Amino acid sequence: MTISGKARLAGVMGWPVGHSLSPRLHNYWLDLHGIDGVFVPLPVAPEHFAQALRILPRLGFRGVNVTVPHKEAALAAVDRLDPLARRIGAVNTIVMSEDGTLSGSNTDAYGFSAHLAASVPGFSAASGAAVIIGAGGAARAVAVALTDMGAPEIRIINRTLARAEELALALGGSAHVVDWSGRARTLEGASIVVNTTTQGMAGQPALDLDLSRLPASAVVYDIVYNPLETALLAAARGRGHRVVDGLGMLLHQAVAGFEAWFGVRPEVTAQLRAHVLAGLGQR
Repeated sequence: MTISGKARLAGVMGWPVGHSLSPRLHNYWLDLHGIDGVFVPLPVAPEHFAQALRILPRLGFRGVNVTVPHKEAALAAVDRLDPLARRIGAVNTIVMSEDGTLSGSNTDAYGFSAHLAASVPGFSAASGAAVIIGAGGAARAVAVALTDMGAPEIRIINRTLARAEELALALGGSAHVVDWSGRARTLEGASIVVNTTTQGMAGQPALDLDLSRLPASAVVYDIVYNPLETALLAAARGRGHRVVDGLGMLLHQAVAGFEAWFGVRPEVTAQLRAHVLAGLGQR
């Protein structure tokens, strides 16, 4: 990678941000396409987020990704907001104009649906209910994606009932909440189950979910990517379900931001996946 004084700048804002794979991902594409640019981690505490965001265009930044815990704060911090980000209630991608104007969007829903389509060709969300575990920002993006893909019903399971009810209210229509104690029963007739929580992540307890009532045709998707195969996915694979890990969602959601900042639309390839996995110490 060659970086000049005219290098295009972008980064990822989070707190903490040292665990983020986005720099490894975007800098791979920059190197691959021979672009004079760099993508850097930007650790910013919540109380400094809005101020830091406004300073970045003055430093020559073309934009940033936004990760935990700033995605919801970014809604109020940008000047322009695309309709999808408004529906989801979170921003993960910001494009900065030369005059300092900030345009916010959300590419998580696209990342989810693009990876699902690539991993399970022919999957139809319209074939049955979608079960979403969790009620945070990722759950919102997944719920919107599945709704737009034609899911006839969205069932939301979350330990904190109030958050699940808030999400169901925001989605409206066919979305409803299932009490945590009834999570196994709610798998009946489902076409897909998506874990959007951190349960199953390295250092976190495994997700406690009995899959015995899940139809054999159903897909099991876990947005966790460290480890790549969580206990949930291993159990689902053992039962013969088609499974989808979380790394692809991260890779696909990055495409639009890279194109906006650096002027080239990159591809998600097996080589990219292997490169990013190496950063996790996985193969």
